[in-house]
Amino acid sequence: MAASSGTRVLERTDSGCEVKRTVLPGGLRVITEHVPGVRSASVGIWVGVGSRDEQQSVAGAAHYLEHLLFKGTAKRSAVSIAEEIDAVGGELNAFTAKEHTCYYAHVLDSDLPLAMDLVCDVVFDARLAERDMEIERSVVLEEIAMRDDDPEDLLHDNFCAALLNDHPLGRPVLGTEESITGMSRTALNGFYRRRYSMPRMVLAAAGNIDHATVLRHARRLLRNRLTGEHTPVPPRSGRARVAAPQELALHTDDTEQAHLMLGVRALDRHDPRRWTLGVLNAALGGGMSSRLFQEVRERRGLAYQVYSSVASYADTGHLSVYAGCQPDRLGSVAEVVHTVLADVAKEGFSDAEVARAKGQLRGSLVLGLEDTSSRMSRIGKGELSFGEYLTVEQTLEKIESVTADEVASLAAVLLDRPVATALVGPYEGPDDVPAEVLDARSASSAQRDVRSASSAQR
Repeated sequence: MAASSGTRVLERTDSGCEVKRTVLPGGLRVITEHVPGVRSASVGIWVGVGSRDEQQSVAGAAHYLEHLLFKGTAKRSAVSIAEEIDAVGGELNAFTAKEHTCYYAHVLDSDLPLAMDLVCDVVFDARLAERDMEIERSVVLEEIAMRDDDPEDLLHDNFCAALLNDHPLGRPVLGTEESITGMSRTALNGFYRRRYSMPRMVLAAAGNIDHATVLRHARRLLRNRLTGEHTPVPPRSGRARVAAPQELALHTDDTEQAHLMLGVRALDRHDPRRWTLGVLNAALGGGMSSRLFQEVRERRGLAYQVYSSVASYADTGHLSVYAGCQPDRLGSVAEVVHTVLADVAKEGFSDAEVARAKGQLRGSLVLGLEDTSSRMSRIGKGELSFGEYLTVEQTLEKIESVTADEVASLAAVLLDRPVATALVGPYEGPDDVPAEVLDARSASSAQRDVRSASSAQR
């Protein structure tokens, strides 16, 4: 077996926390965070494979595979997997995203060997039996049906499709009923064998654990696979080629509320302005004091739920706004949202709004690290997505350095881009949708039109 690369200490704090990284033979990265004073441990295997890596013919394969890996391995049945994790009061689960998949376990620190054994077993030794595949096919189809019955989830998928058009990032992670129904075991097994390779993986662990112990267990569990001089696959990068967004993606449904989402393409995760975008998003619709929440809900009572959100991928991203309201209020809600976006595009935010937004981001970051699962996710996803480690203090400094002028400048750029709009509600067609919703021009263009109209009136 080839020797592993030297272990590097990425951070060592006065409180005793320590982050270390090693690359094992075969290209597997191992990153750990020792957290003294806790009695839990979290371990996860992050795979740099998600729904964007699928051909249209196997749309949903990454998520389907995530389900199937828990159905049995060479040495464990699905029942055995469930019984072993339940016997120690732990959690064993997984999730699939557009660009990665994660298999993880959360246990008492003394049960770390079992947790690593289970996670490695399901990731590397799954059987993918034909019978199990048929069972999980039904489960995934039920999940798609559940998504279709949840207006907000359906809206999000429709918005991504409208904004990113035919790009793989615009497809739903779950796939479609047609692609799941038609997927063969041969196609899914081929996807598994080709994509689940050591150089695409990160093994992350956090809690009352020791880096050397994690390495020892990894070598024991994966000994036959830790071979070769492979180097880790570098983080995704590049620039996505995406067609112009659709103006309106309407899904007609007899819902009690109208569900509206609109937004623009934003920054990829490697863009140095991503910290500014985080502050912009928080000030726009990230909390109860945000501009959208105050204008739509508090001052006018037009909607119970309104917020903005950001998604950043390797080569593109989006900034979006969601609102749910009574159908007869949709026009008013859309008008207020467009007005807020136009005002932000023109004027930015006040110093006080920016200060509150930065405080919100700082607090959510630090409070979110109170459990070992979130710490494991932070170091694992960071290694996979960026290939680098930022300490909490470095991250806080990045947030604090953002200025109101930088936020205003970025808002003017982003909100001048074409808007995509998705709507779920009791509307038979575009002619039935309030005109305010269909005004899907950029916020800056809308603001210029407002100023031109005002000048004409004078």
